[in-house]
Amino acid sequence: MEAGFDFTVIWRNLTYFFVGRFPHGSLGGIALTLYLAVVACVLSFFGGLILGMLNISHNRAVRYASLAIVNIIRGMPLLMVIFWMYFLLPAFMGRAVSENWTVIMALTLFTSAYMSQIVKAGIDGIPRGQTEAGLSTGLSPRQVMVYIVLPQGLRNMIPSFVNQFVSMIKDTSLAFIVGVSELTHVATQINNRTIAYPTEIFFFVAVVYFSICYAFTSLSRWLERRLAWRR
Repeated sequence: MEAGFDFTVIWRNLTYFFVGRFPHGSLGGIALTLYLAVVACVLSFFGGLILGMLNISHNRAVRYASLAIVNIIRGMPLLMVIFWMYFLLPAFMGRAVSENWTVIMALTLFTSAYMSQIVKAGIDGIPRGQTEAGLSTGLSPRQVMVYIVLPQGLRNMIPSFVNQFVSMIKDTSLAFIVGVSELTHVATQINNRTIAYPTEIFFFVAVVYFSICYAFTSLSRWLERRLAWRR
């Protein structure tokens, strides 16, 4: 092996890094990483919203049950959640489930538990007077939550949601453990095929992850400044 670095391996496999075998095969690489993260983030938003609302329910049984679920999930490593989904989801569904959706459901379940605490904190951060004012106008507690408290709380939650999305992008790298051809898995395949360029390949992977995460982190900071200026 010659001394120095040779990044031509990146250019020769650039298309494979970005989209995998697509359109002549399954989607992979960077495109699949973003697909997994975006779909799981959308589902986690609704999952976190529901769990967060249940966490502040006036019904003790509902509140304690939802808190128990959240704490159990948050106490488990994501890798274990992926394995649970990989082996139990097909048995629960009664049919085969694709590896991509196995990972999406694992990311959704895991991230929803964390997003629920963002939702809970966002709602708790709204002054009590807002709720009392809504109730005094004749609105029901549910209407006050939907029309007054939740819209204000969601605005405060946006930067935290973006930060959670950034973490999810990095978490997709664990999908390679069940054979999903996201960026890390694609890089490993290329490294196994070429053998001689591990430094160049995984340096490129690190740069890609950094670039994507930095872009969304910058978006989060911009949103924080924007929302602070509006307030």
